[in-house]
Amino acid sequence: RLGLPINILDEAIELLRREKLVEVRGASQFVKSSFNFVATATGKKIAGELMEVCRYVGPAPVVLEDYKEMVENQSIQNITVDEVVVQAAFSHIVISDHMVNRLGPAISSGAPMFIYGPAGNGKTTIAETIGQVLPGTVFVPHALYVGGQIITVFDPVNHVVVAELPDDDTTPDSIDQRWVRVQRPIVMAGGELTLRMLDLEFNSIAKIYEAPLQMKANNGLFIIDDFGRQLAEPQTLLNRWIVPLDREVDYLTLHTGMKFEIPFDQLVIFATNISPRKLADEAFLRRLRYKLKIDYPNAKEYENILRKVCYSNGLEFDHESFDYLMAKYDDTNIKLTGCHPRDIVDQIIDEAHYMGKPAIINKEVIDQVWEDYFVHS
Repeated sequence: RLGLPINILDEAIELLRREKLVEVRGASQFVKSSFNFVATATGKKIAGELMEVCRYVGPAPVVLEDYKEMVENQSIQNITVDEVVVQAAFSHIVISDHMVNRLGPAISSGAPMFIYGPAGNGKTTIAETIGQVLPGTVFVPHALYVGGQIITVFDPVNHVVVAELPDDDTTPDSIDQRWVRVQRPIVMAGGELTLRMLDLEFNSIAKIYEAPLQMKANNGLFIIDDFGRQLAEPQTLLNRWIVPLDREVDYLTLHTGMKFEIPFDQLVIFATNISPRKLADEAFLRRLRYKLKIDYPNAKEYENILRKVCYSNGLEFDHESFDYLMAKYDDTNIKLTGCHPRDIVDQIIDEAHYMGKPAIINKEVIDQVWEDYFVHS
């Protein structure tokens, strides 16, 4: 449970025995490692006092210097991404070859990027797909020990554990159990993001800290989705990011007042449907080396998206109905938008399910969905 080898625990147990804080209560064999220990009355009293200081129980924390060294060794700057891998990752979505060729170098560089454009055209999907391109696995500590305080880092919500060992000489016994092997993290925050979530969060009951989002994203991907729609002012959030993006380090502060430095090693993606110039000044925009606009699809791209959606839902694509749908866009001057095919097909399926009929696309169904889906003045 502590993730420590038995020879380290032997020394600690021996100290507890000499101080009469634990005693032997039987053994399965006549070897020291099989002894069963229980806390004495004095041990329980001191344990209770220590629980008021910190209630953390789990794998032993690693020290800050070891964490810095591990993050550096696993740096996102060291990844190798080639054209074949990027094209394969984006093959499931409709995206132009030109955009894929622009995304490739941006991903490979590990530099921050700004993905912007009108709502509903795949910015979030593209950002999430970039996470699938990141190669290899990394080690994340269960917890850190800094200034006499414990900070939990491993988060099962944001860290996907890799159970299989690589094809090398690594064995379970040779892996430091204080670390967890995970896929490169993909951490996403949207409109709920606040400045508080970017700082250490102290649990006043357990007396431990939880690492902020950017620390959990180290060696991986951090997506700030719907940027500009957070409760905090965009400029305030941007000011919080200037130093980390520029110097690749961040600074956190314990409630004791101690300030310490942590690595800031992650691919940061800002995704927004607000014009970048309305959100940031030139000083910040120049720190975002790649600024990629995801625009409305053209008619051919829209058709390809609709075909994919129909296929994945078991619907037959009908050319006549598609032409009828395109005519409605032309008549109403509504922009072709990447999310429309998915939403339209979903509503067709909803309607068919309610009526107890098989889902099909025809002019009558399109008229009904059009009336229900779009806002009409």
